[in-house]
Order: sequence, then structure tokens, then C-alpha cells
Amino acid sequence: MQAKINYLQIIKELSFQLTLAGLVFILYSYGRHDRIITLQEFIFFSNQSLGAYVIGFVFLPRFFYKNKNWHFAIYSAVVLGIVVFVEEGILERIYFPYTKGRNITAKIFDLLDILPTILILLGAKFAWDAITERKRTKQLELLAKESELQFLKTQINPHFLFNNLNNLYALAIEQSSKTPDFILGLSDMLRYMLYDCKTQYVALTKEVEHLENFIKLNELQIEGRGEVFFTTSKNLQSFNIAPLLFMVFVENAFKHSSSSLTDNIEIKIDLTVANNGVLVFTCTNNYLPKSNTQNLSKGIGLINVKKRLEMLYPNSHSLEIKANKHSYNVFLKLELN
Repeated sequence: MQAKINYLQIIKELSFQLTLAGLVFILYSYGRHDRIITLQEFIFFSNQSLGAYVIGFVFLPRFFYKNKNWHFAIYSAVVLGIVVFVEEGILERIYFPYTKGRNITAKIFDLLDILPTILILLGAKFAWDAITERKRTKQLELLAKESELQFLKTQINPHFLFNNLNNLYALAIEQSSKTPDFILGLSDMLRYMLYDCKTQYVALTKEVEHLENFIKLNELQIEGRGEVFFTTSKNLQSFNIAPLLFMVFVENAFKHSSSSLTDNIEIKIDLTVANNGVLVFTCTNNYLPKSNTQNLSKGIGLINVKKRLEMLYPNSHSLEIKANKHSYNVFLKLELN
């Protein structure tokens, strides 16, 4: 596939260069006194074009793009000298034996005469290379971004799995009757994370369903010690979203409430989407200001999700995380469209 792309790129560049050379030749010939295209003008122009293409296709990539500027300057000067010699010492002696090619002044004027053609063709080659390199750099940036997103996404799975394995262990020790339901819910969530989240975006309804299962699993941590309220709007069917963005906020809410409060835990989670595709997610939980809540906004999970938001929703999201004396509040706004 790569070979095919390179082949097409070569065809495109050759077509561009030949078309440009044809236009420059027409202007070159039309600018003469007689304004008639002749064979001798084609020969003179071919000599100049050959010099430009040697500099552009050989010396630019071999020396200039490798910061060997002195080599580029010297070899280019040699080529220009050869072009002048061929034109002044050979071609003009053939076509104009009695009027040209006789003194040093003619050679200087001849150099000034060939420079516009060479500079135009050389400039076009330089511009083409710059555009091609810019496209290649952009493709590499996209690949790097894709790789980083995949890496950030895979960091979520072990974090989630270890936490829930600890919960499962606690249920097993207690021989709780809820252990089978917990295992089933955990299985559904792992299936979603391993298979449905392979794409960059998923249906918002799927993500909300996953979030509901996640909340049910975490409710076991505060069973009999408080309440969880989760509300969503109804118009979710027509929207897509990057997966696994909300889990960290919900997990933190449960973790810091359950670890600092023995009862009266209250966690409120709300997700709404306006008709214009603006999603608003809020998550609020109460807690006591103990030592284990001092770094609420500095965990790896939060750093991870902030990076993903910056990469997936640049300039189209806002995230506010505020901790006051007794509550921790997350406000996330996304433009899904």
C-alpha cells in the first residue's frame, strides 16, 4: 500500500512540474522580441530547466535538507556555471556566431537571463517538498495522537479491574449473596471495555448504560450508608462520545465519600444533552476533609482523562473540579457535534 502511495505521489509531482515547465516556457518564449516559439528557444530553455532540476531534485534533498548549506551553495554554483557555459559557449555560438559569446559582459548578462527561469522552477520544487513534508508531519502527528489515546485508554482498564477485584474479594470473604450479581455486572463491564471501546467513539446510549452498571457495582461500597442519585436526559440516541470519560469522576466520588464518611453519604450524578449536542455532566459527593482527600484532583486517573479530553475535544470542552469544605464537585461540558 505504501509503495502505491509513493508511486501516485511521484506521478502527481511529475505532472505538476511538467505543467509548470510548460507554462514557464510559454512565458519565456512570449517574452522574446519576436514572440514566436522556435526550436532554438526550446533548446535554450531545456538547458536552463535541466540545471534547475539538477539543483532541485539532487542537491536540495542531498545537501540543503540535511543542513549542508555550503555543499549546496558550491554545487549549485557549479551547475549554474555549467548552464552559462553551455548557453554562452556552445548554444549561442551555434545559433548566434557573429553577435554573442564574445566577451565577459555577455556571460554576466547571460547569467542574469537564466536566473528567473531557474529560480521559478527551483522555487516550485521547494514549495512542493515543503507541502509534502507538512502533510507527512501531520500524518505522523495523527498517528502519534492515536497511539497516545490508545495508551491512555488501556491505562483505565487495569485501574478499574484491580479496584473491583478488591471489592469482589471483600464480598467473597463475607460470603455475600450479592457476589454472583457482582461477578455478572463486572463481566458485562469488562466486555464493554474490551470490545465495544475499540473505536474512538461509541454511542452515547452505550456509554450511559456502562456508567449505570459501574454505579451499581460501586454502590456496594456504601450499602446502607447513603444514597446515590443518577439522572440522564432522554435524547441520547443520536449522539456519539469518546468512551470511558466519566468513570474516573464517579469512582473518585465513591472512593472519597466511602473512605471519609460512615453514614449519610450522598452522591449525585447528572448527565444531560441539549438538542444542539452540548453535553453537561455533573458529579457531586460529600466527604469529610481528612488526609485522604487532600489530593482529589491529582490522581493518575484524573490526569489521564484530562489528557484525553484535550486530545479528543480540543477547544470544545470545559472541565471544572472544585472541592470545598464538605463537598467535591465536577462539572464537565462537551460539544459532541
